[in-house]
Amino acid sequence: MKNKTLNQKYTDKEMADSFVFRTSLSSDEKIQSDADLKEFRAKLQEKTSSTQILLSRLFQLKYQIEDYLKKPTYDTERSFAYFLKIYLETLGKKHKEFANDISIKETELSQILNKHRNPSEKIFIRLEIHSNKIIPAITWFKLVEKQKEFEIMTDNGIRVRERSHVNNILTITT
Repeated sequence: MKNKTLNQKYTDKEMADSFVFRTSLSSDEKIQSDADLKEFRAKLQEKTSSTQILLSRLFQLKYQIEDYLKKPTYDTERSFAYFLKIYLETLGKKHKEFANDISIKETELSQILNKHRNPSEKIFIRLEIHSNKIIPAITWFKLVEKQKEFEIMTDNGIRVRERSHVNNILTITT
């Protein structure tokens, strides 16, 4: 049946009632139901291994990055360094240990984390390998690309500095 036909045959309330499951629990039954659900979730959580928890957190981070990348605006707080810090926290790694894991100097990692240096392609690839391809290199790269796009669009100082390096500027009249 088409929507128009349904609207003619049933009221909005009747249609909502047919799709929404109502509960008629007393307050005591609701308290018991909540307790049962809490107990079920606790048992489920006990069965979850540390590897499964880590995997879930890594996928959560991946989806957070992907959601951010879909947004048209740049958020200065959500930089490559921000997400890399979350990655390290998720793994429970200290900077020195992680720098060893991906074979870079701790100072290079520190400069990247403190936004004093942009990561190179080798960092993107090593992060992909380190995460066992859960977070692809291209995802890490797109974070830096989004930041660079914002800087190019908004940094008028660079235009002033670079103007002196351009000769014979086109003069086009419209």
